[in-house]
Amino acid sequence: MELFYYLVFGALSIVVAVLELSKTSKDRITTSSTFNAFKNNYLVVYSLMMAGDWLQGPYVYYLYSQYGFDKGDIGRLFIAGFGSSMLFGTIVGSLADKQGRKRACVTYCITYILSCITKHSPQYKVLMVGRILGGIATSLLFSAFESWLVAEHFKRGFEPQWLSLTFSKAIFLGNGLVAIIAGLFANLLADNLGFGPVAPFDAAACILAIGMAIILSSWSENHGDSSESKGLLTQFRGAAVAIASDEKIALLGAIQSLFEGSMYTFVFLWTPALSPNEEDIPHGFIFATFMLSSMLGSSIASRLMARAHLKVEGYMQIIFSISAVTLLLPIITNFLVPTSNVKGGSISFSGCIQLFGFCTFEACVGIFWPSIMKMRSQYIPEEARSTIMNFFRIPLNIFVCIVLYNVNAFPITIMFGMCSIFLFMAAVLQRRLMVVAESHRSSKFLYKPQDKDAESEPLTTI
Repeated sequence: MELFYYLVFGALSIVVAVLELSKTSKDRITTSSTFNAFKNNYLVVYSLMMAGDWLQGPYVYYLYSQYGFDKGDIGRLFIAGFGSSMLFGTIVGSLADKQGRKRACVTYCITYILSCITKHSPQYKVLMVGRILGGIATSLLFSAFESWLVAEHFKRGFEPQWLSLTFSKAIFLGNGLVAIIAGLFANLLADNLGFGPVAPFDAAACILAIGMAIILSSWSENHGDSSESKGLLTQFRGAAVAIASDEKIALLGAIQSLFEGSMYTFVFLWTPALSPNEEDIPHGFIFATFMLSSMLGSSIASRLMARAHLKVEGYMQIIFSISAVTLLLPIITNFLVPTSNVKGGSISFSGCIQLFGFCTFEACVGIFWPSIMKMRSQYIPEEARSTIMNFFRIPLNIFVCIVLYNVNAFPITIMFGMCSIFLFMAAVLQRRLMVVAESHRSSKFLYKPQDKDAESEPLTTI
């Protein structure tokens, strides 16, 4: 493998290490020992849940191809997963508000374990069932756990600012470090130890079972609106009314869909962008580099959110604008850098430039996740949190299904240009959200008395 990839990975590793080790008191939040125990328990569970997800990623496509399915068959399996997340996942995720978020988290574990088991079958119908189960699990992963955390955090009387610490650490570990380790471990099982492409799915099922045991033994239950008189359609109607009647929630949903839609499209585009002439690129190592960039972003986010005077709504405008520019690089290099028609070989100069831009985009992703989580905790009403969060994923899943179905219909530069436009739109909507939020704060001042018990507990800085 070329020295270039090691230099990029090494430089990012040094920057992340320096950022983490050089934090001052301004970059840290003073918390209590009770909160630290609560936070660490959640981080262990969340990391295990994400490990179960990340272990499967590198070998899904390869496993399907090993079973003899062509690109069209595999594409339909992926579309089934996103479609399932949009339809069934929205219903199951919404039940979390009524039936309990802890129960929904356990359901995620069971559903994803069953999805992993289906990977042992080469039958297309069985694999399709597995993708449908996986789509349901994905909706629960990105709604039930966060909803449980936010509700439990405030139920225990912790400071609102402390929530941002849990969010940033969860992304740093679950979407960064755990992703890198999971990718390497999956490669070890499938290739180095020769267990084959099904082995990572078996490992994922075991890890999910461990996480489920921790949830059952240490988590308490919490609900949104558990009223017996409210059915599922009533919950949907209430969530729709909340989105339509509150501009802040509607803007937040649009911002999330625009950014995540661009992010998932990028997942399908980065490989052909870096190897347009079938250049030999180390996909696994580049993936690890992207995850390291995401860790860098989450580390930056923790510093930003530790400063009370910095508003998430303000700095995210800059982040969206930067991410939009980075996804314009494939278009810019296509016009400015001479292209080669030679097949194979190492990564081109244009590819090197794009790789730097893609790493920057992944750093923006690392900032986006804890920041959007913090905004959701501020603006989405507790009684319908999971329902509204799954509503946000409906346009996202529609968009990804359309992209998957037409991925070969448009040139790659058009796809990147579309994503860049979406990200610029997200920046504009973020500006509007800041204006609306500021006007709301100035017109309505809320006073929240300090909790005396929380004041009496000694605080620690982390």
